[in-house]
Amino acid sequence: MKETTLGVALITRNAAARLAECLSAVAFADAIVVIDGGSTDGTVEIARAHGARVLQQADWPGFGPQKNRALDALDTDWILSIDADEVVTPELAAAIRAAIAAPAAEVYAVDRLSSFCGHWIHHSGWYPDWIPRLFRRGAARFSDDLVHERLVFDTPAQRLSGKLMHYSYEDFETVLRKLDAYSTAGAQQRHAAGKSGSFGKALGRGLWAFVRTYVLRRGFLDGRAGFMIAVFNAETVYYRFLKLARLSARER
Repeated sequence: MKETTLGVALITRNAAARLAECLSAVAFADAIVVIDGGSTDGTVEIARAHGARVLQQADWPGFGPQKNRALDALDTDWILSIDADEVVTPELAAAIRAAIAAPAAEVYAVDRLSSFCGHWIHHSGWYPDWIPRLFRRGAARFSDDLVHERLVFDTPAQRLSGKLMHYSYEDFETVLRKLDAYSTAGAQQRHAAGKSGSFGKALGRGLWAFVRTYVLRRGFLDGRAGFMIAVFNAETVYYRFLKLARLSARER
């Protein structure tokens, strides 16, 4: 009988910080594909040293389309899509191997635990965070969103045991860089959909983002990190709508 194969799909750009740990944790896979968007920090060399097939794509179509490029580059029976700052724990690795050996579903969700500047976050809307990441090839694809892409599929997702450790914001410089990048991409995405922004919208939506994160999603239970996440969310939304207003004004 033909043995069931597993491929791992990643996209990268200057992701050297955690990439070696990320790839070492999925060394049990039959194939690893990395779509690199122009790294200058050794990412490509690290990926190749860990046996990954690296495809360099200089253009940037957005997170969703870029991740779909990685899916299309694999011909394995199953695909695990992860980010370069995520690490599969041994328990999750065992659950993945068991799932593809005797499938009970076409799509599986993993339990992701994220960190913020060195603190593991258990509230703030960040946890629990069940996200579909393992699927039979052809059963799912990513949306074409520029940012905040999602996996699209038709069948129910089953949950796997074990954790996916997400080292999302390792320092304050990363926080500021992602704030700018996410607010810009979010504004561009909304502008393309015909939406408009204003100072009033920016202020109101930003305040609501803070209240929702810190109060309704109990970010206060995450201590100082929870407050920082609430401020980060508020600023991201605030600048997203200011940038959207600027795009609309330029068009006019």
